[in-house]
Amino acid sequence: MQNPLKVRWPWGSKASAPARAFVGAEVSRLARRLRGWKAERRHINALLAAGGADLRARSRQMSRENPYAANVIEAFVAAAVGTGIKPSSLIADAARRKAVQEAFLAWTDEADAAGVTDLYGLQALAARGMYEGGDVFVRMLDRPSSAGLTVPLQLQLLEAEMLPLEHNETLSTGHVIRQGIEFDANNNRVNYHFLKSHPGDLGRWRGIERVVVPAAEVLHLYRPLRPGQIRGVPGLAPAMVRLYLLDQYDEAELDRKRTAAMFAGFITKKSSDDLDPVSGQSPEEAGGDTAIAPLEPGLLQVLGEGEDVTFSEPADVGGAYEAFLYRNLCAIAVGAGIPYHLTSGDLSKANYGSQRGEQVSFRRRIEQYQHAGLVFQLCRPIWERWFKAAALVGAIPVPASEILRTPRVMAAKHIPNRWDWIDPKKDREAQAIAEDRGWVSRSDNIEAEGFDPEEVDARIAADRAREKAAGLDFSPQQKGAAPAAAPTSIPEDRTGFAA
Repeated sequence: MQNPLKVRWPWGSKASAPARAFVGAEVSRLARRLRGWKAERRHINALLAAGGADLRARSRQMSRENPYAANVIEAFVAAAVGTGIKPSSLIADAARRKAVQEAFLAWTDEADAAGVTDLYGLQALAARGMYEGGDVFVRMLDRPSSAGLTVPLQLQLLEAEMLPLEHNETLSTGHVIRQGIEFDANNNRVNYHFLKSHPGDLGRWRGIERVVVPAAEVLHLYRPLRPGQIRGVPGLAPAMVRLYLLDQYDEAELDRKRTAAMFAGFITKKSSDDLDPVSGQSPEEAGGDTAIAPLEPGLLQVLGEGEDVTFSEPADVGGAYEAFLYRNLCAIAVGAGIPYHLTSGDLSKANYGSQRGEQVSFRRRIEQYQHAGLVFQLCRPIWERWFKAAALVGAIPVPASEILRTPRVMAAKHIPNRWDWIDPKKDREAQAIAEDRGWVSRSDNIEAEGFDPEEVDARIAADRAREKAAGLDFSPQQKGAAPAAAPTSIPEDRTGFAA
């Protein structure tokens, strides 16, 4: 009987099977076409150590000078952060939960150590620094009680350049510094070796002076692309070369048109013996008529005897220019991870279906980054550090001893901004149907809008009480009871939108 475990390879021996399983790895048949393909085998950490500084500098230059790159970064930050990812405490007691939320809201205006923005502005700046530079660092600073803060904690943002990629050494303690990060024998982060000032800040360079900051005081915001990666890659990296070359091409086209447009017309003389027979000078040199006549709109120039004029016809960019630009911008948008219409600002080819499909895919990508990146690396650690500091100074009705006994008391949900759809009425109706069928809760729908359900309920209750005290009634029945003869009255459905 034949062994059922024995496999017969249809293309020959078992030894040849793995080579033919992947076309890119097959050598004999594709040797000629793949001869020039030399794939890089180094780990991403080695690649960043070798060229990460140049990659970051080019990304920053792109964000400053290239309109598409600038728009990509702005679109990413607006989608990922918007007006801020806000925490909502999960403390069971309503009174204590409200006090915690109010204390945190008061602190958000004091969070920035530079005093330039609030906590949610720092979130946007951190997300921008991560996408543009590959990574960004947040240092949590404990302040003295004399600082007059509601909670003695502030945040300082440090750009990626503050932790040089080329700083690698082995310490006498056995710890290893890799790209500015100190690791112990178990590969745990111990310290960050920051420069004392930004290396590119004119007038503030202090050589190679560094300050060692414990890892417990630093938040490292970056998007890991491979296991073991310790520093980040700029988000523009996959599209950077195409962005640069397209910008060069577009600028060359503009220069070509501008140069061609400078020549309005050319005067051609029929005879070569136009020199004055006495002086041997041309008519221009002898003070005669001007050879080059300035052209103005509607002007008819009388030419000299034997002269003719030929008007310049600047070369057009051709009908393929727009299609070429469109295809390259599509590739740039895909590489940058941003929808085409947000990258280019071009809505000429968009319709409801294409925009919605594009937004669904983009929304999934941003939500993945929000929860695995911003919330995990930034929002949650800041909330827990603030919670402990607030408990120690008595700013919240939660004693520090309770945190030690039940750390769960610090638990919170982090709610990002809501997503605006193309047709909000249809989405509201879909939310109402899902809620009526029991597929989602009312709190789920409210959180999807970017709000705290308990805060919304409190505001609704306050509105109802105020309406009742004032003798007002805004119930759907009252709003739908308008006379049928009034053509301007439109009945509303249960979602509050016009039917």
